[in-house]
Order: sequence, then C-alpha cells, then structure tokens
Amino acid sequence: MKKATPTMKTSGSKEPKGGDSPSQLIDARIKELGDWRGEMLARVRRLIKEADPEVVEEWKWRGVPVWSDAGIICTGETYKNVVKLTFAKGASLGDPTSLFNSSLEGNTRRAIDFREGDKIDEKAFKALIRAAVALNWSSAAKRPAKRA
Repeated sequence: MKKATPTMKTSGSKEPKGGDSPSQLIDARIKELGDWRGEMLARVRRLIKEADPEVVEEWKWRGVPVWSDAGIICTGETYKNVVKLTFAKGASLGDPTSLFNSSLEGNTRRAIDFREGDKIDEKAFKALIRAAVALNWSSAAKRPAKRA
C-alpha cells in the first residue's frame, strides 16, 4: 500500500530553489533537442506518466531528467546517437521481453538505449515501469522510519 504523498506536490514535480520546475526544464530539453531524440524523450516521458500517474519528475546532476516514486525509477540521458533510460534497480527487475540492452554487466543498474527509428513495445515498457515502482515501494517498506 502506498503512503500518502505530501500535499505540497504540484504537477508531479519537485520545485528546485529558484528558476523553472523540473517539468519545465524537461520540456525545455525536449524542445532544445528538436530532433528524434527530443521526440523519443517526450514519448518515453509520456509512457512513464501513463504507467505511473504518481511519478515525480526531478532535474538532477546538472541537467538529467529523473523520474521517481519511492525512489528513482529511471533517468533519461540524451547523447548524439541514443536516448538512454537507466533504471536505478534494473538488475533486480524481471525483463521477459528483453527491453534492457545496455549496462547489462553491472550488479545494480540496467539501461535501455533507444536509437533513431526504434519502436517501443509500449505494453512491456509500462510493465517495466510499474515493476520498478513496485520494487521501490517494497524497498521503502523495509526501511526503518526516519526519526524527527
């Protein structure tokens, strides 16, 4: 069962100190790219939000979009030839349709590299997002409560 989310949360975003919200910064990155990478980032973002309407968008590490729910689900980096979604706990997730195609050697993370023209198995991708969220929540339930 999910814990109640703070009432301060607006539009699924955490407001950084000063400046634009993470959602606005991600919007700007998509527009700035202006090519297939922006379109791909926008598409996976939409799918993430459809899979988890409670997702929180963040902007970390000097410009990396991050999607979280009870912990990091994935990050969305853009490079010249790929849009890379790195799942923080990907090695612990089942991947029956073999979506993970990058960072396969690590003990924790796994990634999906999307290249120009790649098609997305939307059903499998959403299932992977939901599995990552469920794993985050199960891990959060095992953590001791923080003291005030």
